[in-house]
Order: sequence, then structure tokens, then C-alpha cells
Amino acid sequence: MRVVAHRGNSSVAPQNTLAAFEAACRVDADAVELDVRRTRDGALVVIHDRDVARTTDGSGRVKDLTLAELRELDAGARFSPAFAGQRVPELGEVLDLVARHRSVGVFVELKGLWRPDDARRVVDAVQSAGLGSRAVFQSFRRRTVAALRDAAPDLPRALLVELWTPDVVRACRHLGVTACNPAKRLLRERLSRVRELHDAGLEVYPWTLDDPVAWTAVMTAGVEGVITNQPDRLRGWLDGRSLPPGAAGGLDPA
Repeated sequence: MRVVAHRGNSSVAPQNTLAAFEAACRVDADAVELDVRRTRDGALVVIHDRDVARTTDGSGRVKDLTLAELRELDAGARFSPAFAGQRVPELGEVLDLVARHRSVGVFVELKGLWRPDDARRVVDAVQSAGLGSRAVFQSFRRRTVAALRDAAPDLPRALLVELWTPDVVRACRHLGVTACNPAKRLLRERLSRVRELHDAGLEVYPWTLDDPVAWTAVMTAGVEGVITNQPDRLRGWLDGRSLPPGAAGGLDPA
């Protein structure tokens, strides 16, 4: 089961910063997950929220700030004074860091709606860093996944799912994705959704699972990996685990 570090090792360092991604690589995460947005002047930056207020000492929407204005903000001190001076990184910075760790892949989430031409810029950045063979591109927005399909049809894509609807599997087929990555809650409601997705030929990387009960359940169900805020703990748990036959943890196996 692959360990995918959600926004880097976000339990020990401020999310989506170079410190968090370096920490994830050092604990042998199989991949890091990151979020991409565009600034007012079109720069590609790694930050989750539309607004900078939660994770930096600034305010305002990412799309309303220039790259220079965004780079002036402190993205570490809110997490801990020890990380004061961390910045919102450009996508290229994170990709270059990951590329130095040859065994680490990257799950690139495009936030919001993207057109094929803009999505192609993200794909080009990943390929320029030498990470094309280690990358999965994903989004909650079906139109954005379609834009990724049009921009780079041969590269792996995933649909992120927060609400289970009757057409999820059909949408995945239409979009040509290789994976469907559901919220933990959706598997807690019905763990057999993993089998349903596997039967459709899809890989499954649920998010965000941070405890051994959930890890045990989804591992027993056969997921390919887990997106977690605790990559160091999950790696240690996998290295020393002892799973009883048929363990289903706290998730409903129905």
C-alpha cells in the first residue's frame, strides 16, 4: 500500500511548503500530494485555499495577488515559530525538490476550473522536472479532469470524489481516469465501494486517513494507497503491522 503525503508531511511542518515536502520525502513517503493555483499574473503556486488567511500572515484571494505579493507572505509562522520564513512555493520549486528524491512520486491536484491550455502548463512543468512518469494529475472538478485529458491524454489522471453519486463510475470511464480517490467518509459509509471501483478497473487512493483503524480497513479492502497527513506514522505502521485475517477496522464492510 503506497503512502501519499497529503500536502507534504503536514503533521510536522506547515502544509504545502518546501519544509513539508522535504519532511515527507525523508520519511520514505511513496508520493507527495500538492495543490496548484494561479496568481493574478498567472504564476503556478502550491497552496490549498482560495484565500491566504488560514495558512499565511496575509489576506486576500490567491487569484487577486501577484506572485511577488504572495511571496512576501510568511507561510510557516502560523504553524510554528520554528517555521517562520517559509513561503508559498512556486510549483517548479516543489517539483525540483521531489525530483531529487528518485523514489518519490507526486499527486498534483488542480484547484478550481482549468481549461486545457492552462492545464497543459501544469503538465509541462511536471514533465520538465522529469516527473512525468511519477505523476498523477487529479481534481474534484470533472471539467478540470476533462481539461487534463485533453491536454495530456497519455498521462495518469484521477477523479477526487467527496460526494458519491450514481454516476461516479460512469464519469470515471468517460473521463478516462486511472484512479478514483474518495473521501474517507464515503468508505466509512460503505467499504464495498473499493470493490466497485476495482471492478471498473480503477485504482483507489482514499483521503485523508490518519489512524490505524482506518488504515487497517482500507488495506484489507485492497486500496492501492492512502493519502494521509501522517506519512511517517503510516510508514512505520506498515513496516511493523500485524493484520488479523479479515480485519475491517472501524469502516463498514457492507
